[in-house]
Amino acid sequence: MFTRHDTLKPGYDVVIIGAGGHGLAAAYYLARDHGIQNVAVLDKGYLGGGNTGRNTTIIRSNYLTPEGVKFYDESVRLWQDLAEDFDLNLFYSTRGHFTLAHTDSAMRTMRWRAEVNKHFGVRSEAVDAAFVKRAIPSIDLSCGGHAPILGALFHAPGAIARHDAVAWGYGRGADRRGVEIHQQTEVTGIRVQAGRVAGVETTRGFIGTSRVLCAVAGFTPRILDMVGLSTPIYVHPLQAMVSEPIKAWLDPIVVSGSLHVYVSQTARGELVMGASLDPYELHSTRSTLDFAENLSAHMLDMFPFLCEVKVNRQWAGLADMTPDFAPIMGVTPVDGFYIDAGWGTWGFKATPVCGKTMSHTLATGRNHELIEGFTIDRFARYQLTGEKGAASVGH
Repeated sequence: MFTRHDTLKPGYDVVIIGAGGHGLAAAYYLARDHGIQNVAVLDKGYLGGGNTGRNTTIIRSNYLTPEGVKFYDESVRLWQDLAEDFDLNLFYSTRGHFTLAHTDSAMRTMRWRAEVNKHFGVRSEAVDAAFVKRAIPSIDLSCGGHAPILGALFHAPGAIARHDAVAWGYGRGADRRGVEIHQQTEVTGIRVQAGRVAGVETTRGFIGTSRVLCAVAGFTPRILDMVGLSTPIYVHPLQAMVSEPIKAWLDPIVVSGSLHVYVSQTARGELVMGASLDPYELHSTRSTLDFAENLSAHMLDMFPFLCEVKVNRQWAGLADMTPDFAPIMGVTPVDGFYIDAGWGTWGFKATPVCGKTMSHTLATGRNHELIEGFTIDRFARYQLTGEKGAASVGH
């Protein structure tokens, strides 16, 4: 899929730390759209081995803030053509996305989100319980009697895609345009001179460069320490699990903030399920029995007929959370150092638009207009982009 390079060059125009979806997408668009091909993508592990390979692949744009809606809507638009761009089947499948409401206050929030979405041309609508039942006949609207479903926000463009294919598609596309991808290459330091990036120290030697992009998700605080920057990012484990393959029965994506559960069914018949963040800060990807038990119980609240279905495996990723549940993107106080972080539980769906906007920012030295609401200095200015109402459940 891409070339393996035995040696690093002495210098590159751009060094990208992190060979996940975001880092590879930025490299791809740098080469394709901006003609910057002397780029190295470094990863201490392997391509797509971080959160890109550990997420639950949901794609949507039904956010709450104007900044979030416009940003993710552009990402959904870019998703439509990715398979053709890559000449690779990404298993992109439009399913429709239901965010269930179990209380009157939750229904008010769904109406609010629907109106914001419509204002920016995004197809979302608040629907009643009967609409939910028609779309998902097998759902128990009473949810075991303790959390009855009153309605939902229905987002027709909601979709899923194959995460590994996305990473490999961007990686192959970048490689074909001259970008070098170096796996098993850990960054151990970033050299800064007179407030400007001068190069990157790695386990395979020093690389000279004037531009560095940090796209390492839960490892962001460690990289920022190397350049003397701090952010309010905190890292929590986010777990998920998948069932054995069963006959196709669930077409839409179903999310419940009250039950802390979300689920979709893959083309192979597996149920991909997740919940909210683990409630403690921990830099570890270990799994827990408590998660599997609680998530299974909530799944059975909605779909009691699944009681005999087996869980095949579970896993965890590191979610880099911000106080306002929006990312941190763009230029930083260190000249030549750029950041793409704070993605928490919603980074996969933003992969294409992150690549487009960060490649523009790297090429021009100026933030792309779509990321102006996500800059690092918003916390110092107390101008937060409050996205918690649309991103509080991990999906």
